[in-house]
Amino acid sequence: MKREATLVENAPHKEITYKIIGAAMAVHNDLGPGHREEVYQRALATKLLEAGLSFQEQMPIEIFDENDVVVGLYNPDYIVEEKVITEIKAHSHPLTNDDLAQVIDYFAGIECPVALLINFGRPRLEFKRLFPPKKIREHRRKKWGKKLE
Repeated sequence: MKREATLVENAPHKEITYKIIGAAMAVHNDLGPGHREEVYQRALATKLLEAGLSFQEQMPIEIFDENDVVVGLYNPDYIVEEKVITEIKAHSHPLTNDDLAQVIDYFAGIECPVALLINFGRPRLEFKRLFPPKKIREHRRKKWGKKLE
């Protein structure tokens, strides 16, 4: 437990992620499980605005190949404060490795140092903080010379 607490304490943009998680908890407390994902998206958007957070909804993220040709397009639910990818689900089952992989794929196309994956469909709100894998960070530095925050 001590190691996990240290990771969260040192996590990038923890103030923003705390606000997002708080907004998600407020939505879950209000609506509970059992709704469609779109309902939670609208409710979370309202709570994010109330928390004073700016965000882009369904912002397209282009994925390029080595020749700079667009080969894919991703649309995460929110990019909050241009720093935190936020993807929501409404599964009655726990988050899966496929859900995690979906969010990790977003890191390949956008330079965000942290992501939140939130599942509203369970009796208790489920969320995970994710960070760009080392392989993606190294590739980005090699290709574009960029550094993550």
